[in-house]
Amino acid sequence: MTATRLPRGRHDLSRQEVTASQRLRMLTAMADAMTELGYVNTPVAEIIKRAGVSRETFYQQFSSKQDCFVAALEVTIEHLTVALTPGLTSDGSALDRFDRAVTSYLENLETNPATARLFLIETYAAGPDVMRRRLELQRRFVDGIAGIFDATTPSRRFACEAMVAAIIALVTARFVEDRVTGLAELREPLIELAGQLLD
Repeated sequence: MTATRLPRGRHDLSRQEVTASQRLRMLTAMADAMTELGYVNTPVAEIIKRAGVSRETFYQQFSSKQDCFVAALEVTIEHLTVALTPGLTSDGSALDRFDRAVTSYLENLETNPATARLFLIETYAAGPDVMRRRLELQRRFVDGIAGIFDATTPSRRFACEAMVAAIIALVTARFVEDRVTGLAELREPLIELAGQLLD
């Protein structure tokens, strides 16, 4: 997510464009604040200050900090889904398609570390409803991997679940340790692991 401030003074933007700009700035501000402070220690006032909007503007669009967090999570999930889909649905061998999907996933997370952190870490602090939404995406990723490897038996489906869990755990550890750059280093060992488990 990237956002720019609106021009000062009079402009030709519609009310809808202004609202969309304010919303994106608030979602971006929340992701940035939580990268520094964490979910629990990020008050609405911090989001407002970073976004350059009023408290009234915030509550016109979100009912609470958690509501704003869920909106940012939805944007992150949409971006990840778009990034993963070409690899999951393209031609080639199962491992080639898995490679493309994993490469896209790692590149997207490294390019968008603040919003990736929302998805990987801060969902645990935001409550069970938010965590369930994250798990929905995780299940879609499992479905995609299962489709690549034709995992039609319970044991092969479980192998896909284990593979996705391993990917997320390894990536999350990098974020916790502030080693986000170099996520691509995980690619080759993950391809090798997928070959052992699934190909």
